[in-house]
Amino acid sequence: MPAPRLSICVYCGARPGRDPAYAMAAAETGRALAGAGWRLVYGAGDIGLMGEVARAAQASGGDTLGVIPQHLVGREMARRDLGRLIVTETMHERKKVMFMNADAALILPGGAGTLDEFFEVLTWAQLGLHAKPLVLLNVAGYWDPLLGLLRHVVAEELAPEATLSTVTAVSEPGAAIGALRHALQPSSE
Repeated sequence: MPAPRLSICVYCGARPGRDPAYAMAAAETGRALAGAGWRLVYGAGDIGLMGEVARAAQASGGDTLGVIPQHLVGREMARRDLGRLIVTETMHERKKVMFMNADAALILPGGAGTLDEFFEVLTWAQLGLHAKPLVLLNVAGYWDPLLGLLRHVVAEELAPEATLSTVTAVSEPGAAIGALRHALQPSSE
C-alpha cells in the first residue's frame, strides 16, 4: 500500500513585500512542493505571496487545499480552482483546519497574520500538542530579527532551550524541502 501523500501548510504574506526575492522564493516553493508530490495547504488567497505559492504549485501539477474565512473571500480573492477549498466562519477555525490538515508547517515572509500563525504552532509544539516540523524560509534574511528574538527569549530564560531546536531556519526553498523531507522521513517514503 503506498504511503499517504504528505501535506505542507504554508504560512506567508497576503502582500508581495518590498523585495522581489520574496515572490521568487514563494513561486519556487510552490513548484518544489508540487515536485515533491506534496499537497499545499494554505490560506486560499490569490494575492501576495499566498497567490504566488498556489499559482506555481498548480502550474506544476501540485495538489492544493485552501482554507479561508468567509469575511476574507472577497478581500483576499479566494482561488476557486483549488483542489479543494474550505470556507470557515472564523480566523481561528481557519488556522485550526489548515494545521490539522498538514504534516508540517513552512513559514515564508509575511506580516502580523503570518507571525500569529507561526507563534501559535510554535506554542502548541512547546505545550506538546504536536510534533510537526516547523521550517522558517529565511529569504534574504527576512526572519533574522525573529530568530534573534527567539534566542533572546531563551537567553532570558522565558522559554526553554528546546524552543530553538523546534524551528529549522533555511535560506532558500530547496533547503526548505530538504529540511522537511529529512524531518518527515520516518513517517513518509
